[in-house]
Amino acid sequence: MRRLNANSEDFAKQFARIVNDRRESDENVATDVRAIIQQVRQKGDDALVDLSMRYDKHALTADLSSWRIGKDQCRAAFDMLIPDVRQALVMAAERIRAYHEGQLPQDRDYRDEKNVRLGARWSAVEAAGLYVPGGRAAYPSSLLMNAIPAKVAGVDRLVVTTPTPRGQMNDLVLAAAHICGVDEVWRVGGAQAIAALAYGTQRIQPVDVIVGPGNAWVAEAKRQLYGVVGIDMVAGPSEILVIADEENDPDWIAADLLSQAEHDPSSQSILITDDEGYAAAVEDAVDVLLAQIDTKGVARQSWETHGVVIVVDSLLDDAPALADRLAAEHVQIATDDPEAIFDCIRHAGSVFLGRHTPEAIGDYVAGPNHVLPTGRRARFSSGLSVLDFMKRTSFISLDEKALGELGPAAVTLAEIEGLPAHAASVKVRL
Repeated sequence: MRRLNANSEDFAKQFARIVNDRRESDENVATDVRAIIQQVRQKGDDALVDLSMRYDKHALTADLSSWRIGKDQCRAAFDMLIPDVRQALVMAAERIRAYHEGQLPQDRDYRDEKNVRLGARWSAVEAAGLYVPGGRAAYPSSLLMNAIPAKVAGVDRLVVTTPTPRGQMNDLVLAAAHICGVDEVWRVGGAQAIAALAYGTQRIQPVDVIVGPGNAWVAEAKRQLYGVVGIDMVAGPSEILVIADEENDPDWIAADLLSQAEHDPSSQSILITDDEGYAAAVEDAVDVLLAQIDTKGVARQSWETHGVVIVVDSLLDDAPALADRLAAEHVQIATDDPEAIFDCIRHAGSVFLGRHTPEAIGDYVAGPNHVLPTGRRARFSSGLSVLDFMKRTSFISLDEKALGELGPAAVTLAEIEGLPAHAASVKVRL
C-alpha cells in the first residue's frame, strides 16, 4: 500500500504513475485470445468441446444437458432458495427493473418549418448474449444487472453463457436466470464463449450484442470482437475511490476499501482524506479486517500491491481534480456535504453520496447498474443501461414542395463534393 501526500515534491510523479497503471491484460493474453477466437470460428462446437475441457475440466458430450441448462432447472433452483435469499433477489430485481424502465428513450416524430417530417424510432436488438463469470466470480447479481436492462429494452432472445468448472453449476445464478426470464443458458465460459456468441456455432446461434463482466481473457475477447457484435464495454479490474474526512468511523471506510480489493488481486482501492491521523487509522482498520475476512488472500494482495492512501489539504479543493484524473469505476463521497464535492466531479462510473451509502449497496439493491467503466474509461463511457440493447433509426419524409426548397442546396453540395449521381438523384425530381 502506498501513502502519498499532496504536498510532497514528487507527488505529481507518483500520482501520474497510479493514473497510468492499467492493471489489465498484456500482449500474451491478446495473442492467446486471438487464437481461441480463430479456433471457435473455424471449428465451432468441436472447439468448444476442446476448450471447455482444457480450461474448465467440463466435458461437453452428445448429451444436450452437458451443454445447456434448461428453464426447468432454473425454476427448480429458484424454488429451492431459502426465503431470505429469494426475497433479497426478488427485491433486487424489482428495484433494478424500476430504475431501468426510467431509461427507456422516447421516439421522435415531427415536422419542421418547411413541412419536412423528421424523427427517430428506437428498437431493441433481436438477441443479446450475457456473460456471467464462474469460479471466484459466480455472482447472481451480475446476471440481474445484465439481463434486466435487456428485458426492459425488449430484446427477443436472451442468451447466458457461464462456465461450470468440473460440471459444477451455481444455483443462485440459475435462480437469477429464472427471475429475469432468460431464454438460454449455455455451460461455456471464457474467451471461447464470447467467440461462440459473436460468430455462432452448430448449437449456439449468434447474438447482436454481448455484455457482462469477466476475466482478462473475456475482456480481451470482447475488445477483439467489437464490430462483429456490439459490446457494452471493455471492463478491467474493479476499482473504488473513497473520499472521506475524519468524521467517518475508520472501520467503515476500511470495509469500503476492501469491498473492491476482495474481487481480484488486480483490483484497486484508493482513499483520499484530509487528515494524516485518520489515514493511519484507516490503514490500521484495514489490517484488522484483512485478518478476519475469508477473502483475505485476494484482498491483501490487491491492497498491498495496488492500494493507495492520499492525504490532501482540502477535500473540496483538492479531491475533485484527483478524482477526475482517476475517472474511477466507483467514487464514494463520505462527508457532511457530499453534493459540494460531487458537483465538481465530471468523470466517474457511479457515485455514492454520504456516510450511509456504501458502494456495496449499489452492487445489489439500489437500482442503477453495477456494470461500470473501469481503467479510466469513465472519461468517455457510462455504465450498462437499456440503451446498450437498443438502436435508433432516423427517418425523413419530404413532399414535392419541401424537396423544391431543400433540393437545390443538396445539388450544390453534391456537385462541389464531386458526386454527380448524388446531385442527379435530387435534380431529376426538381
